[in-house]
Formats: sequence, structure tokens, C-alpha cells
Amino acid sequence: MAAAQTSQLRVAVVHDWLTNLAGAEKVVIEVLKIFPQADIYTSVYRPEAFGKIFKDHTVQTSFLQKVPFAKKKHQLFPVLRRYAFEAFDFSSYDIVISSSTAEGKGIITPESTLHISYIHTPTRYFWSHYNQYLKDPGFGLLDPLVRFQLKRTIKASRRWDYAAAQRPDLLLANSVTVQKRIEKYYKRSSQVVYPPVDTARFSEARNRPADAPEAYFVVASRLIPYKRFDIAVQACQKAGKRLVVVGGGSELKKLQQLADDTVLFKGHAPDDELVAYVQHADALLFPGEEDFGIAPVEAMAAGTPVLAYAAGGATETVVPGKTGELIDAQSVAAFARVLTAFRAEDYSRTELREHAENFSRQAFRTTMEKIIRERVDVSGSIPT
Repeated sequence: MAAAQTSQLRVAVVHDWLTNLAGAEKVVIEVLKIFPQADIYTSVYRPEAFGKIFKDHTVQTSFLQKVPFAKKKHQLFPVLRRYAFEAFDFSSYDIVISSSTAEGKGIITPESTLHISYIHTPTRYFWSHYNQYLKDPGFGLLDPLVRFQLKRTIKASRRWDYAAAQRPDLLLANSVTVQKRIEKYYKRSSQVVYPPVDTARFSEARNRPADAPEAYFVVASRLIPYKRFDIAVQACQKAGKRLVVVGGGSELKKLQQLADDTVLFKGHAPDDELVAYVQHADALLFPGEEDFGIAPVEAMAAGTPVLAYAAGGATETVVPGKTGELIDAQSVAAFARVLTAFRAEDYSRTELREHAENFSRQAFRTTMEKIIRERVDVSGSIPT
């Protein structure tokens, strides 16, 4: 490709689905800051979930947009999503950047179009977490049907997913953990680009919440089973420590039943309040295993150390003795032992915040810009 100004490049950004604003969708938002002229392609789109975020972009949806229930239950249509993404036409674009945990990486592009795929993880219910999804698909009364269908189609699904992962010209992994999965399941190399974290949001000082205990630990997240916040609740009680739980989700009632009156449940707190609880905690507890895990980095940006289970992305962001501690066992006893000996004053808030900046939105854009420049002859600066 001849040298071109950034604004002259024809760019498309692809995402599996745009139905809620979470970590994966924030990757899309940051890519659009690099390429503000980009068009967006997705299987289904709920504009009300994003406000004005995409108001300056064309959002191209698939035929699934008009299928009943597809916008709310997109998980039920994996085969149709394959057809949807393969049907999009990218022949008019210079660069396509896909953001994918599922079918988005399987788009078909012409040889003249560079396809960079940001892999949040190989499709979890086909590969790394297949057995967990069989045990608990998460569809309530539909679970037996989902189990039957997943077992019946898993071989064909894995074949398609593997083939789809061979199509991009370059794979980016959101962590070393995911990089290893890409190599294991897709037999491809990839380059690690950590996802963007809004560190500035957590670094601005907030007043101590009026109802915050004098000393406490905190969890701040969606309360869903695999995050294992039951361990955090029981470990704090075993160690005689106060805990504040910020967030809602399917596990809320279960956690409330486990807890005594030393645990404060705040539900879906306003953003300023959430940040304040994290900033004034002795440490954030992170007993689950994530592909990357944004919450620990947000806590570090707030100057708060992290006590995390030593698995997944936490092993790449938590530096023992400097930004927190990694706990070898995913158990109540192991967390309680560390909580009992923990001293918040042993950690430097300045060092915590400096470390968090390695995973900031600016760090993400800088890395992505470098990768794109290595692949495309671009003149002029890419906006940041």
C-alpha cells in the first residue's frame, strides 16, 4: 500500500455484538479514537446501551438485528452469527480491525485488505471452559436444551472456530494467558496488547464514603459465579475482617446468605461512590480467574493493592510485594491466611498508580498505533 494519511485510510471495526458496555466494547471505543472515520460492523446492536458513543459512526448490523430475541439473547444464535459475519462485504476497506471472543474474527476479507483481530479469548464455551459451560450454561430453564445442543455440535463448532482463527493476517491477544490459549487451540502465534483501562477515572481523589468501615477490604464487580466472590465473603469472616461488596448480579442473594453483619452490600453504586470505596479500601480482593481482569488495574490506579488468585491475567498485572499479593490456592483458607497477615501500609500508593499506567488507555493506543504503522505505510500522526 502506498503511503497514506491516516484520515484517508478506509477502516472498518468489527465486534461480535454491541449489546452492553463492558471491557471488550471499550477496546472498540479506543480503536475508534485512532480511526475516527471508521465504520462499525456487528451482529446485533442495542443503541440504548451506548448513548451517544457511536453517534459519529455508521453501525452496520447483520440480518440478526431483525430476528426476535436476538438482541437480548444473542448467545442462542452462534451458527447464525457465523453466516452473518461471513456475509459482510469488506472489499472497499484498507484495514479491518476485529474485536472478538466469538465469530467476529471469522469475517472474510480480500487479499488487499489487512485484517487485524484482537482476541479477547478463544471462544470459551468451545475450548478452555467447555466443561464449565456444560455444567452451568447460564440459561436457566433452557439449560438442558443448551447442554444437548452444545454437546451435539461441539466438533463442528470447533472446526469452524479454528478455521475462522486462520483468516486474520495478524492476531493480537489481550494477555499472555490468552496468547497461550491462541497457540494451544488455534496453532497460531500472536502479539500481546493489554486492553485499555481508564486509570484516570480511579486516580482522581474521592472523599471517604460516610458508611465505610474504619478498615475494610472491597470487591467491585458483577456478582456472577465464576468470579468466586463467595471466597472473599467467607475468607473475610474467617479472618475477622470487614468487607464491602459493590455490584449486583446473579450471585447477590447467595452472597448475602453467606454473609454476616460484617459485610456491607452496596449493590449497583453510582460511579463516584464505587471509585471511593475502592480508593479507601485496604485492598481489593480478586479470587476469580480472568483472561485479563480490569478490576485489579483499576484498584492499582486508585492506589489500592490487590490480593488475587494466582491464575490468569492477574499474574501479569499484580506484582507480589509491590502492587499486591498472589494467592496460590483458590480457597477460603488461603485467602484468610493472607488477609490475617496483610498490612496496607506496606504498599506505596505512588508505585501502585505508576504501575497501573502500563495498562492505561493511552498505553493501548500507543501500542496499537505502533503495530498498525509496522503493517501499513502511514504518513502523518494517528490521533490519540
